[in-house]
Amino acid sequence: MFLSNTRHFLNYSIHINTKRLIFSRKFSTKSLYFADEFDSNEERFNKVLIANRGEIACRVIRTCKSMGIKTVAIYSEIDSRTLHVQHADEAYCVGPAPSSQSYLNVDAILDVIKKSGTEAVHPGYGFLSENTDFAKKLDDMGIVFVGPNSHSVHAMGDKIESKLIANKAKVNTIPGFEGIIKDAEHCVQLAREIGYPVMIKASAGGGGKGMRMAYNDQEAYEGFRFSKNEAISSFNDDRLLIEKFIEEPRHIEIQVLCDKHGNGIHLNERECSIQRRNQKVIEEAPSTFLDPSLRKAMGEQAIALAKNVGYDSAGTVEFLVDKNKHFYFLEMNTRLQVEHPITEYTCGIDIVHQMLRVAKGHKLKHTQKDIELRGWAFESRVYAENPYKNFGLPSIGRLTRYREPTFIENVRCDSGVTEGSDINIYYDPLICKLITYGKDRNEALATMAKSLDNYVIRGLTHNIPLLRDIITEPNFVDGHIDTKYLPRIYPDGFKGNHMNSESINSLVAIAASMFLRKYYRSKHYVENDTIPLDEESIKKHTLYVDLSENLNIADQQVMKTDIEFNENSNQFKINIGEEFIAELPSNFSLASLTLDFKINEKIYTVQLISFGHDGYCQIQFEGTIFNIRVLNEKSYKYLQMIPPKPKIDASKIIKSPMPGVVKSIAVQIDDMVNEGQELCVIEAMKMQNSMIAESSGKVCKINCKIGDTVEGEQILLQLE
Repeated sequence: MFLSNTRHFLNYSIHINTKRLIFSRKFSTKSLYFADEFDSNEERFNKVLIANRGEIACRVIRTCKSMGIKTVAIYSEIDSRTLHVQHADEAYCVGPAPSSQSYLNVDAILDVIKKSGTEAVHPGYGFLSENTDFAKKLDDMGIVFVGPNSHSVHAMGDKIESKLIANKAKVNTIPGFEGIIKDAEHCVQLAREIGYPVMIKASAGGGGKGMRMAYNDQEAYEGFRFSKNEAISSFNDDRLLIEKFIEEPRHIEIQVLCDKHGNGIHLNERECSIQRRNQKVIEEAPSTFLDPSLRKAMGEQAIALAKNVGYDSAGTVEFLVDKNKHFYFLEMNTRLQVEHPITEYTCGIDIVHQMLRVAKGHKLKHTQKDIELRGWAFESRVYAENPYKNFGLPSIGRLTRYREPTFIENVRCDSGVTEGSDINIYYDPLICKLITYGKDRNEALATMAKSLDNYVIRGLTHNIPLLRDIITEPNFVDGHIDTKYLPRIYPDGFKGNHMNSESINSLVAIAASMFLRKYYRSKHYVENDTIPLDEESIKKHTLYVDLSENLNIADQQVMKTDIEFNENSNQFKINIGEEFIAELPSNFSLASLTLDFKINEKIYTVQLISFGHDGYCQIQFEGTIFNIRVLNEKSYKYLQMIPPKPKIDASKIIKSPMPGVVKSIAVQIDDMVNEGQELCVIEAMKMQNSMIAESSGKVCKINCKIGDTVEGEQILLQLE
């Protein structure tokens, strides 16, 4: 079904123009792509179809429009009003929500290509970006695939074959078994021969799917099972390989660009070591670990590998680098990478522009000596995830309030959502790629912290608390990172912002100031004030700030504060054992999306999520949302008389940690189970999660069946 251009642009013209203005102001060719001038006289495609969705579709459309190329979007039924559909010149529906019936529906996409008169297809990343059958069908139709040739994709897309090719190209490789794992028993046998720890992964995999690490026989057995299931679900290919796991490694990748004339260059490296479940969370360019000689050696091997397979597009060669700076080939991604913007910032080259040029048959205009390394850039992947559960289990919901921090200098947001957009269980939970740039690492990090504080996301759970804490954590700031950074720094899981005494006191000062500001504002409009404060103490107050609901500051239960408020100057004097001066801007409003407090000359940007008349409030402070209650003396004394709530034993209740689909149930009613035993498996965004018993007991209730779609926190099973 074709959606009329007129209808799209009438409905959304204001929003689209706003987006374009933001891009023009922040990411003009002159400033961002300083080394990649567009030649208007160079032959180019007239119309390109983007076989993808979300932020990457918007990203490709942006460069196409800057080149004067018309764009065609495809969408599933559930994506009919998304940004990539609105931004394209034409848009066609290709099927229902499940990706297998829409974005992977090759026949429907080929039909759209015929109808629209498309000359070329850019696949983005994921979906059909490394599908050689799709590329061949395009070639048979005379349609250009904006990516590498099918031979390169096939050779590098198979991890087993790519490793053999890398050996022939004299590229350093990881020790392992050069073949397919037959079954779970074979997996355990190979793991013993190679020596634990080992990495089990899908031969056709990518994006962290179909990968499991094993330190013993039991983990190898389970890793085989889960990797195989995820490989089938994600890639329709259950072949697995096994190799030695390099301990304390850094994950560093080299961006390459090659044309169809035998020319190839690399665009330096990206540091991608901050990962959870083998998926990247924060990336940076360049790496603090590489010196010029190591960068040169890795770059030369990356180009040697690319030329060995006749590569002819943008691609990424990924390496593991151990603590002694020995590096090993991991895999090659024959597509545009999620994290490509940080390379664009530091090299000044529009990678999508180069992909389109190469696909059209043009030679690269750059040689290796032309490639600069300018400044520093970070990318934080902002996900709809709960970071308090295994560093990020998917969340769903609607963006009821949404504001990107693009008003800050040197900030770029690559997103495919807007206020009102829905995040659902069918696709990756990525909300936005937040990119910041600086003349050095410290400046880029400071801009990232400011951006995360000003990023407004309401209506669903997101991972900004984790991102914000990482970028200020001392080991990360000093560059002491590896792929095990998260479990090393947060051995008990992420609990929220790492709070020191200064942060705690500042948070208390902010909460108390907000409470009093709200009180004084209400006195101007409410005759019979219901907030329980002493009328006679109009200038001075004693308040109690209860922080007991926040696990990461459990040692600080309730803090007494003596406060003096000067309404004329919007200044608070707060005594919390030591004196703090809090100042508010003259136009301060509790209704603002973000609020700036000056505490002892330091600026804190916070978000007031909610504030009730009973003193309960939620404040987002340094990324983390804190549940706080502010009380006057009278209320605090009454609170001490209330007995604490009894604790409920939740170990007998098994809840789904996230929205997903029940893939298997391993028990029946009346079965006796032991602590640690698997009960069922939940799949979301193609990742499988095993639900295990936290204590021994008998199964008394099973509230789901295989194939059911379940919500986060939904009770799946109960034990007695």
